[in-house]
Amino acid sequence: MTTPSADIIDLLAGIAPSDPLAAVREKRAQARENAQRSFEALLEPAEPGTFALAERYALASFVSQLHGFDAATAFYGDLLGDESPALTSVVASAAASAAATGPFGAYREPRLQAESTDGVRWTPDAATASALGPRLSGAFAHAHLLVFRPREARAEALQDLVDTGWSPDDIVSLSQLIAFLSFQLRVAWGLRALAAASAPVAASAASATVSEGA
Repeated sequence: MTTPSADIIDLLAGIAPSDPLAAVREKRAQARENAQRSFEALLEPAEPGTFALAERYALASFVSQLHGFDAATAFYGDLLGDESPALTSVVASAAASAAATGPFGAYREPRLQAESTDGVRWTPDAATASALGPRLSGAFAHAHLLVFRPREARAEALQDLVDTGWSPDDIVSLSQLIAFLSFQLRVAWGLRALAAASAPVAASAASATVSEGA
């Protein structure tokens, strides 16, 4: 297990301590600290219990790849490689077969049903399921549901996790982990977009400063 000391959202967003966006994040210091502590509690717990670190990193790597976030895929892939190298290629193969664009799914509310859209209901094929094992196979199918078809998350989906060996406590932790990853990746992606949008402005300001000083 590794214990990153850097702020993980800054790391995924490519924010250096001297960047203007670092100062922006520091204005919400409590939110920043809470996000970091959530990462540590869900992905680097001192006592992972029956929800093994390799399973947590495998899920994080899988979800990162579903989001198409290269920096997060590399980061969580490194953690998984340190903990369980044999799983990295299996997770990559599963993520490639599970790739989709969403979200989609069927609304239960009558007034929203016209907005329902259909899409793949992914589960690992036999070879992937054999390589992942029943617990990760169930967890990956559940992660795919929450990432692409959150409106269809229902009680029977939790039963699928029970049937593949997940205890009630681990199901809570699993759901919290997937929800946290969606938050973390979107914040980091948003910060990257802000940095990219701000770059021409910063470059223009720097150019103007040089011109004024000439």
